[in-house]
Amino acid sequence: MKLSLVIPAYNESEGVHQTAQAMRGLLEQLSKTHDVEVVFVNDGSKDNTAALLQDEFKDDSRVRIVSHEVNRGLGAAIRTGLSQAKGDVIITTDFDGTYPLDTIPQMLARMAADDCDICSASPYHPNGHVEGVPDYRLIFSFGASLLYRILVSWRIHTWTALYRAYRRRVVESITFESNDFLAGTEILVKAIQAGFRVTEFPTTLHVRTFGQSSIKIARVTRSHLKFQWRLLLQSLFGKSAFSEVAERSS
Repeated sequence: MKLSLVIPAYNESEGVHQTAQAMRGLLEQLSKTHDVEVVFVNDGSKDNTAALLQDEFKDDSRVRIVSHEVNRGLGAAIRTGLSQAKGDVIITTDFDGTYPLDTIPQMLARMAADDCDICSASPYHPNGHVEGVPDYRLIFSFGASLLYRILVSWRIHTWTALYRAYRRRVVESITFESNDFLAGTEILVKAIQAGFRVTEFPTTLHVRTFGQSSIKIARVTRSHLKFQWRLLLQSLFGKSAFSEVAERSS
């Protein structure tokens, strides 16, 4: 099985060496059982993230760095990475160490055991954990996930995690509009609505280990509330209302 890792990066020069070290260990492990590729998407970084990544992986043909000329947002970076990925299973994850790379084999094992189309990291699962994350981030993330549980599926506990594994058929059939931090949630919602099977990988969400987060809480909150309003209208009045509101807001 061919496996692709898609990792967006924006102004991450402070943590490039740390991430590269973790990635080399992961590649050594995964390459024993999989044909592996890594696609880093440098989303218009203003620092030397791209140059440092190129230097770290200059001798490794399994690793590619794709760059946007300007910063286009996390969702746009995910879209670019998914379009470049060639794997039968594609994993998206954070650059900053919030979900350790060495848990990827465990996620793949959970995906195989549950025979699902999507396996999503879930710190809010009863068996998941959170360590060191600021309260304001947790209030936003947990609150958003609670609303999606009410609106879409109660059995899914975490809706805002980027760390996720997709089978290729999901990537090829699900499109998403968001160019920001809403993108991962939009993919998950639309995949569930399309009938794809989703399971959760209970894991630990850690505080960022290096660099500064680029998330703008107020802006992302507005995006989620807008999307949740569309989902509420869809549940009350059907897809036609959902589509009409989507067209007005685009």
